[in-house]
Amino acid sequence: MPPHIPPRTLVFTRTTDYRHDSIPDGIAAFRALGAEHGFAVDATEDPAVFEDGLHDYAAVVFLSTSGEVLTPAGRTGLRAYCTAGGGFMGVHAAACTEYDWPFYGELLGARFDRHPAFQPGTLVIEDHDHPATAHLGDTWDLADEWYDFRDDPRGRVRVLASADASSYEGGTGVDHPLVWTREHDGARVFYTALGHAPQAYTDPVFRAHLLGGLRHVMHRTRVSPASPTPPELP
Repeated sequence: MPPHIPPRTLVFTRTTDYRHDSIPDGIAAFRALGAEHGFAVDATEDPAVFEDGLHDYAAVVFLSTSGEVLTPAGRTGLRAYCTAGGGFMGVHAAACTEYDWPFYGELLGARFDRHPAFQPGTLVIEDHDHPATAHLGDTWDLADEWYDFRDDPRGRVRVLASADASSYEGGTGVDHPLVWTREHDGARVFYTALGHAPQAYTDPVFRAHLLGGLRHVMHRTRVSPASPTPPELP
């Protein structure tokens, strides 16, 4: 019997616009989760990794990427990976990425517009029947940047949690989804707008949130052109 090969996750952190100081902390958190839960983590800022179709990866994570971060060949590779059944996860500024590529916005579900100052606020947990939110109560008090998006993704996505805009200064409107999941063009997608500050990534509650989202998109093994619908992970 061949040796067990742990699933691999690609954490991509390239930025061509604002760069978050928390990126190294986020990478460390994913590596710690991988070591504890049996998956390997490759972290890179090299867009060339997308040009071979990403066949070795059970999930791709865009961790606080910003601006235009992919080459044309990389865009083709990421789209091929997604349509072959890959798993995609976006964290925080992943919504501030690839504004010039319509497929990316459709994949993620919404694009960043603005945020008020970093400050404490309250997240309302709408769906506890998901591994990213099952460990949380009805609300979650934390400090973060409370993102507004160019349009409301509700109706296109399964909303897991939303901001209580009355709990912080600068909140607008009445509906603020911040955590969601969806299926798009073959891919299983999870997005959380949380994760601005370095200290978030050492918080066990936030790490459990990330792990739940990653487990959701890693429901399938490595994607290959010959296996567009890969089997379930053991």
